[in-house]
Amino acid sequence: MKPYPFTAVVGMQDLRLALVLSSISPAVGGVLVRGEKGTAKSTMVRALAGLLPEVDVADGCRFSCDPANQDPACPDGPHSVDAAHRRPARLVELPVGAAEDRVVGSLNLERALGEGVTDYQPGLLAAAHRGLLYVDEVNLLHDHLVDTLLDAAAMGRATVEREGVSISHAARFVLIGTMNPEEGELRPQLLDRFGLTVEVASSREPEQRVQVVRRRLAYEADPEAFAAEYAAEDAELAVEIQAAQRLLPSVTLSDEALLQIAEICASFEVDGMRADIVTARAAVAHAAWSGRDEVTTDDIRVAARLALPHRRRRNPFDAPGISEEQLEQALKDAQPEDPGPEGPDDNGPGSGSEPPSADGQPGGSKGEENRHSDESSPQNAQNGSGNQTVGAGKPYRARLFTVKGTGEGAHGRRSRAITDTGRTIGVQPSSVREGGPHLVATLRAAAPHQRARGRSGAGLEFRPQDLRFGLREGREGNLILFCVDASGSMGARARMREVKSAVLSLLLDAYQRRDKVGLITFRGAGAELALPPTISVDAAASRLESLPTGGRTPLAEGLLEASRVLKIEAIRDPRRRPLLVVVTDGRATSGADAVAHSHAAAGLLADAGIAGVVMDCESGKMRLGLAAELAVRLGAEHVPLGEVAAETLAGAVRSRTSGRAA
Repeated sequence: MKPYPFTAVVGMQDLRLALVLSSISPAVGGVLVRGEKGTAKSTMVRALAGLLPEVDVADGCRFSCDPANQDPACPDGPHSVDAAHRRPARLVELPVGAAEDRVVGSLNLERALGEGVTDYQPGLLAAAHRGLLYVDEVNLLHDHLVDTLLDAAAMGRATVEREGVSISHAARFVLIGTMNPEEGELRPQLLDRFGLTVEVASSREPEQRVQVVRRRLAYEADPEAFAAEYAAEDAELAVEIQAAQRLLPSVTLSDEALLQIAEICASFEVDGMRADIVTARAAVAHAAWSGRDEVTTDDIRVAARLALPHRRRRNPFDAPGISEEQLEQALKDAQPEDPGPEGPDDNGPGSGSEPPSADGQPGGSKGEENRHSDESSPQNAQNGSGNQTVGAGKPYRARLFTVKGTGEGAHGRRSRAITDTGRTIGVQPSSVREGGPHLVATLRAAAPHQRARGRSGAGLEFRPQDLRFGLREGREGNLILFCVDASGSMGARARMREVKSAVLSLLLDAYQRRDKVGLITFRGAGAELALPPTISVDAAASRLESLPTGGRTPLAEGLLEASRVLKIEAIRDPRRRPLLVVVTDGRATSGADAVAHSHAAAGLLADAGIAGVVMDCESGKMRLGLAAELAVRLGAEHVPLGEVAAETLAGAVRSRTSGRAA
């Protein structure tokens, strides 16, 4: 089936421009496409491959070497200059569940040890050389794989090292990642490694939505005819891209233009120098795309809109985006005496387009500060039902809570687990054929059989059954399920602000440790799953910020809802061990025998072996100790609200230590 034509996509001018600029200059560093589901992110990326020029490849080279500019370190080289063929540029798609060996390639350890031969099997990075590497849902990919991809994209090379054997090959490609922010964010350190970013959202204009549907239905009815209808436009765009690629080396970046770029990046207080470098490269690419041989203010303006929004995030609760007013002021401050026209230039297709923010409005988000001030400035605002909403304070570094024992869950940084990375603690049974090879154990397994195998010479005779794999212990990510008391008593004592600060701090800790999070609230007549388990910690923070308080305290209902959610998650994600965090003062006021019912519900969770923490929110001189009793019933750790901070715990340890010394 013919792919959907690139020029047939309705709207998406910013995404179109970002993809074109990255195709013109892969050194820009690729594109991260953020947006809700169903916004043609994947469609446009797949269509882009058809616009790229064909490449000349050396015959027999698995690494797509250019015969006229060969990689001296190519494992298949050297190549004959005359033996070559031409093929289309590849689009290589990286599955979310891909193993590291599949991405970077693998070495045949048996041949390396027995014959002294380096038998390297190329991975996806080799296949993507001189083409496109597309990662859908890049935010769901393991962090170490994202690091590997970004390192290769930045360096233009991929390196594989296994048991002292090292292989390196060229890996220059356009990296394109797509993600839905609702499913979790990338760490700011990884966001910074993507050159450009674009926020996409579906149009709210009925006429444009109708056009999208009509084109999609026409494509599905007859893909060949639909593709033929847009073939001329796609071909024209491909010619323009090739012309810009030829012009790119001739584009001049003056000192005045560099000063403007530096002024903009400094005004937005971005970390490091990567923002300046990427903005400069994108501006040069945009000048080439516009047919100019010198970078102008308009090129810098467009480049900054694409290169800076995601670099303003410093923690997971910051929204990406830049202020248009601040951008224009920075450009004005650094402009030379003859600034030229104020508006965007129209010479290049798609030039001067303004990326929308996540809510579809121009200019991006104003950041975390405004979100907090907008939502929590009336710290005890009343809503229509008489309940109150209390804003959260500033998060702090929380103490570490873990699940006891050793798990086998997803990679993370919280609880102990058997993983395929980490320190080696032993050898897997001979029946286990996964993980990293254990060299010493493999040699020991092969040594007794050398005479029977007729060994001759210096090398050992190996068989597949000799291979042994290491048993490694690392850290896993857990499911942190918050069960928060939002009843009237919490708000009446003005404790909700402190409670929200503590939970927000634990959410930040969960983000850093690669945990999944969920949020249950209970108040009034029952409990509500405010946020189903997700890796989107910022979504949990948003729900928490707007959480109202009021009504009775249905503690038993909250615990029963937690039990229900955890049972479902145990089926969906059985390897991820849960940690239940109950935030309450222990009171239960929803009917007769409410306390007894809550103790019975706690017993169900304890019998299921659910690890837990009870965050005790009780205050005042007269304390009933109900939260401490609930912790006993749950078999959970009891932690007073004031001891959630890591500094508080460290201070208590120092105090006890100095007391014993005295």
